[in-house]
Amino acid sequence: MNRSTKWMNLLGLANRARKVISGEELVVKEVRHQRAKLVILSDDASPNTEKKIMDKCRSFNVPVARGVTRYELGHAIGKDARVVVTILDGGFARSLQTLLDES
Repeated sequence: MNRSTKWMNLLGLANRARKVISGEELVVKEVRHQRAKLVILSDDASPNTEKKIMDKCRSFNVPVARGVTRYELGHAIGKDARVVVTILDGGFARSLQTLLDES
C-alpha cells in the first residue's frame, strides 16, 4: 500500500468516525474554538484561502499539513474536491501528520 493510499484511507476512517470537518469557514471556526488538531490544506488552494487558513492556524498554534491536491482530499472523504479539512481527534491527527510528512 503506498503512502497516498494510506493517508487517504485513514482520512476516510476519521471522516466516518465524524472527526473531520471540511470547508473553509467551518475549518476556521473549529480552529478558533481550539477543537482543530490538524488542518490539511491542498497545494492548489487559492492565495486568499491559503493566507486566511495559514494565518488562523499560526495564531491558534494548529499544525498544517500540505502536499495533497483538492481532488485527493475530497476523494478521501467521499466528496467532490475539498480545499481544506480539519481533524478533530488527536490520534487521527498525529497518524495523518506522520503519513503526510513521509512524502
